Order: sequence, then structure tokens, then C-alpha cells
Amino acid sequence: MKRTGGQLIVEALKANGVQRISCVPGESFLAVLDALHDSDIKVLVCRQEGGAAMMADAWGRLTGEPGICMVTRGPGATNASAGLHIARQDSIPMILFIGQVQRDAREREAFQEVEFRRAFTEFAKWVGEIDDAARIPEFVTRAFAVATSGRPGPVVLTLPEDMLRDEVEAPQAKPYTPVAAHPGRSQINDLRQRLITAERPMVILGGTRWDKDAVAGIESFAERFKLPVGCSFRRQMLFDHLHPNYAGDVGIGINPALAKEVKEADLLILLGGRFSEMPSSGYTLMDIPYPRQQLVHIHPDPSELGRVYRPDLAICASPADFVAALSDLETPTEPRWTERTERMHAAYLAWSKTPEKSPGAVHMGRIMDWIETNTADDTIFTNGAGNYATWLHRFHRFRRFNTQAAPASGSMGYGLPAAVAAKQLFPERDVICFAGDGCFMMHGQEFATAVQYGLPLIALVINNGMYGTIRMHQEREYPGRVSATALNNPDFAALAHAYGGHGETVRVTEDFGPAFERARASGKPAIIEIVLDPEAITPSRTLTEISQAKGR
Repeated sequence: MKRTGGQLIVEALKANGVQRISCVPGESFLAVLDALHDSDIKVLVCRQEGGAAMMADAWGRLTGEPGICMVTRGPGATNASAGLHIARQDSIPMILFIGQVQRDAREREAFQEVEFRRAFTEFAKWVGEIDDAARIPEFVTRAFAVATSGRPGPVVLTLPEDMLRDEVEAPQAKPYTPVAAHPGRSQINDLRQRLITAERPMVILGGTRWDKDAVAGIESFAERFKLPVGCSFRRQMLFDHLHPNYAGDVGIGINPALAKEVKEADLLILLGGRFSEMPSSGYTLMDIPYPRQQLVHIHPDPSELGRVYRPDLAICASPADFVAALSDLETPTEPRWTERTERMHAAYLAWSKTPEKSPGAVHMGRIMDWIETNTADDTIFTNGAGNYATWLHRFHRFRRFNTQAAPASGSMGYGLPAAVAAKQLFPERDVICFAGDGCFMMHGQEFATAVQYGLPLIALVINNGMYGTIRMHQEREYPGRVSATALNNPDFAALAHAYGGHGETVRVTEDFGPAFERARASGKPAIIEIVLDPEAITPSRTLTEISQAKGR
């Protein structure tokens, strides 16, 4: 039976378990859109390709299966590159399908033509173009395998418009086969010997290819061995923050006491992550290429082992496969580091206590206290990039797996599209997006997507009238010389109403709780604008203090 290329694409997606895609439609892949009309795959129509790609990233981040996005050629695809970059740096499985110019117009700089195999190589694990519709099952199956194997990441497949209309005979698509990588028994025994002789061990969790069982397993392992556990930058949902073994967030603005412990550890077990620039405090917590600490590095991609840091023990395995093997380790007698673990958790609790003072009429510390008291443990928090995110990362205590979607790549504009995706994926759970005024406006139009599909997320827009992080750096390096960082913003509550959602404005701390409850009760997507004094740029220092510190 012959099928069109568009039908074969949809068949291959269904064979690989795809239930939803995000897209901005384009004439270059009308044949796929037509085939989707007859399928049960949910199509989330977005307002900008960058937001659509970020939604696909969020699905991949929260499920471990590739998020699927479809966009058109040229400007559509280049818009989507922001989401591709996030997925690449954050190791998130994702497949971006791009409608391409017809085959007989290639290499002529036809309308919106881009050679994506050259342009997107830095953004994806693999960039392929399907010239023959009969090979669609082969290419799509390979795309799923590449996106999920080793270090996960995005794959790009381009689809010439005329190829999608071809009617061909092709094999029935089958699902991809996940690739497991189990640690060897000798490696587990080696790890045990290193633990037995250690005085100051520590575990740092990061990366992807985790699941609920793996998170429970590493918690059990930490309990048995009394090990202190930290979470890498924006991977905080990997360990319960109120667990007595939790030592804190190894990320931007790390607790100085925790940074000292990492540097002075004699055994670091780096599980799942790459320990790149942000979690390593600019590559200062471990020496390159030879760490002063004894390093055990577990990562699912062999090319990452020894790439930056030379490990004393390298184990090529996904976190889930590695943790499953830890159950064989014999529980030790009372370890020497028990008191140290208790001290590190106490230091985390003190560090994550909200500040008592803050400039202005809105105190973000008290707002965070309210959120901690009045939201469920399974609430999903999303955010993009900016100083405002410090309030969430430092003062919210993540308790459960799959409650965080935030870009370790530091991309602005991610929070709202991620919240749309998370609410569509988990409609029964509260989803709260943290965004700065600059961050929100990057992809704020996706609020219309939330309204269109009835996804009652709550977006907290923390408005201080500027690109706050850049202004902070500006005041530190060039005090008093403000340039290109001021913003003139809309009335965000009115904007929410204009889109058909619920809007609130908070100008004093006491108004936040009632505003949040009204937003939650509205049953609509909501924006709560929090008008923050520009001086409240960080939890510990004001903008003026940062400016005046230059030259001291």
C-alpha cells in the first residue's frame, strides 16, 4: 500500500509512541499537517517557533522521550534554533522537523532556503535530510535512537516539500530500541573500595536519563552510606531538599560553605552531569585536567568521560542503569563522614532561609515563604534566565522528581513555553512559571497558546523595569554608567486579560497570597505581575551596594 511522505512521517511518529507535537504551521509541510488530521496525535499550535521548540524541550526534559517540534524553512527554523541550543547544552532528547524547499530548487538560494546540514551542526547531534520518502521509517527511527542514546540531545530532520507529497511503498515503521549501558561489576567494586578509604566523599547529581526509580535509588544509596549529596545547576529535582543527606545546589551563586566542601573533598562522585562552567563556578571547583579530588565520573556518553576532567574511575552508564547496580553494594558500618554530612545539610538549611530585609514594598523572601507553605510537593516550577531565578533556585525546596524545567544553558524566555508544555503534559498538577519582565517578553506570546488550549498555568512576572542581570554586571564593572538595560513594560495584568486569561498586580507583599489564590481559582491561565524595587537585585546585596563596591 502506497502512502505519501507526510503519512509516513506520522506513521513513524506513532510507531515511536509520540502523543503530542508542537508546531508553527508552514506551507512547506502541509502534507504532514494533512496526515496529522487523521491521527490521534495532539498538535499544539504555537505563536513563535522558538517557543514551540522550547515546549518540545520541556516535554523531553519531563518525560525522557524525545519532544517533537515541526516548523517551516528559513526564518521558521532559525527562530527554532534557540530551543535547539537549549536541548543541546542541557542534554535533552528532541527532534525538530523542518519543512524544506522542493528538491529541484536546492542550491539556488530558493525562497527561504537554508542548508541546515551546515547551519545547524553546532545545535544538534545529527542533521539529516530525507530526499526519498521510502526512507522515512529508516531516518525517523535513527533520529529517535540518536536523540536518546549516550548523551541525549536534539536531532534535526529536514523534509523537502515535494518529497512529502510523493506516494511510495515503504516498510511499516517500528519503535526505536533504547540503548542501555550497565556498569561492570569490577567498576562497582572499585567504587566501593574508594568509598571505604575516603574521609570526605561527596556526590553531585546532574545530567539527564534519570527516572523516578533512579532518584529513589540514589536516595537509598546516600542513606545507607551517609553520603552528602548536591545537585548540579538546575537539576535540583533529583534529590529531596529536606532529606538529611542533601547538601545544596552546586550552581550559580553557590553557598560558599558548600563550595569549600567540594574543593576539600577527597572523593567526588559525579553522577550524570558534565560539571560544566556554571555548576563548577567557572571551572574553579575542580582543577583541569587533573582534579585535586579523587574523581569518579559516571556518564552515559564515553566521549564526555575525560573530555574536561580526567577521572580516576570512569564509568560509562546512564544514571538509571548505574543506580540500579548500586543495590549490590554492601552497607558499610558507621562511616567516618556522618557528622560532616549532617553539618552540610544544616548549612544548606541556613543558606536557604529567606532574608529578613529587602528594599521596597514587595519582599520576595516573604513571597517565597508563602509559596513554600501553600503549594503542593508535586507543583512544577519553570523559569528562564535572570537574577529573579535566584529566589526560586535558592529558596524553594524541591521535594520530588519531575518538578523542575529550567535551562542549564541560561536561555531567556524559556519559562513560559516550558510551563505551557508542562501543564499540557500534567494537567492535574499546578504549574508555576517564574519570569523576569525581560525574560517574559521574549516568549510572552505563548500565553495565547495557554489560553487557546485551556491550560491554567500561573506566571509570576517579577518586574523591576530592566534587564536585571546585565544591569547588575554593569554596575559592578562600570558603576553609574547605565546603558542599554532599561525597559518600558506593558501592564502585565491587563495583557493577561487581553489574551483572555486572568491578571493580577502585586505592589505590596501582603497582596501576593490573595492574588495567587484568585489566580488559581479562576481556572484560567494567569499572570501575576510582581512590581519589585530595582534595588532588590539579589537576596543579599542591593544594586547600590554592588555599584559602590567597585574599587574597594
